[in-house]
Amino acid sequence: MPTLNKHTILVTGGAGFIGHHFINHRLRETEDRIVNLDSLTYAGDLGALKELEGNPRYAFAKGDVNDLKLVDDLIRRHNINLIVHFAAESHVDRSIASASSFIQTNIAGTQMLLDAARKHGVRFIHISTDEVYGSLGETGVFTEASPLAPRSPYAASKASSDCLVLACYHTFGLPVNVTRCTNNYGPRQFPEKFIPKMIIEALRGNPLPLYGNGENVRDWIHVHDHCTAIDAVIEKGVAGEVYNIGSSNERKNLEVARFILEELELDDSRITYVDDRPGHDYRYALNSDKIRNELGWAPRYEFEAALKKTIRWYKEHRPWWEWVLKRSEGL
Repeated sequence: MPTLNKHTILVTGGAGFIGHHFINHRLRETEDRIVNLDSLTYAGDLGALKELEGNPRYAFAKGDVNDLKLVDDLIRRHNINLIVHFAAESHVDRSIASASSFIQTNIAGTQMLLDAARKHGVRFIHISTDEVYGSLGETGVFTEASPLAPRSPYAASKASSDCLVLACYHTFGLPVNVTRCTNNYGPRQFPEKFIPKMIIEALRGNPLPLYGNGENVRDWIHVHDHCTAIDAVIEKGVAGEVYNIGSSNERKNLEVARFILEELELDDSRITYVDDRPGHDYRYALNSDKIRNELGWAPRYEFEAALKKTIRWYKEHRPWWEWVLKRSEGL
């Protein structure tokens, strides 16, 4: 890995899945100082950062991204020069059940952070999703120039926040970037997400529920590859630009479920089909030539090998996910 510059970063949502991997990665690979702002909702897990307790280059602040006074104080007190904004409500099913928290966190919270960034002249990197582009058919890919066409309340909230971030660049000249990534997987992902849900249900002896006919297609990227892509944007990203982050690992949900069952030496009779969710996007696929060619990034994790390691991690850490499930049910 090339030498990375030193930054003092405010990471929002650093107790979430991608956020905690990013914090551990940056503190391991750089001399950064990091302040982690997280409200510790049901998906927050500080256990992944336990080894950082006492590290003079790391600090945790419990709080909401909508708390402008807190954000302002953290930026001033820690001399923050970069915000990497992961914090978001992110589960599509939850957004369909109730969208209000998605509007409050993903849209209003992003604008609050932008206001603070403008006040202090702090660079802003916004972590978004391929879901803002909507749904593809059997062919084609989304580029950074593709129109935004979100089809779920979650995706609509992220598309809105993307627009606010880019508007802050065009209107006020704030140095910003937006990254749009495909589906992540890896150790310690919250069990409501597709891959850990399939693994955990198999390990519990339960049916594996697939929406519709299981033919929906997703591109999968290992969380560490996502972290190194964000590194590339931090080091080389051009202000005002959007960067797609993809691995070209397209798989049908049914294929992924069958792979997991095979790895666990179970047969696919465990798969059960449930009513499709409203507005379910058929396929996502990103063209990531821009970040590869202009910033020199490339994914390194091969999907099948990395998924096998991920499955093994969940097999070996049953107490963790049992605790997470029990805790989330009580919130």
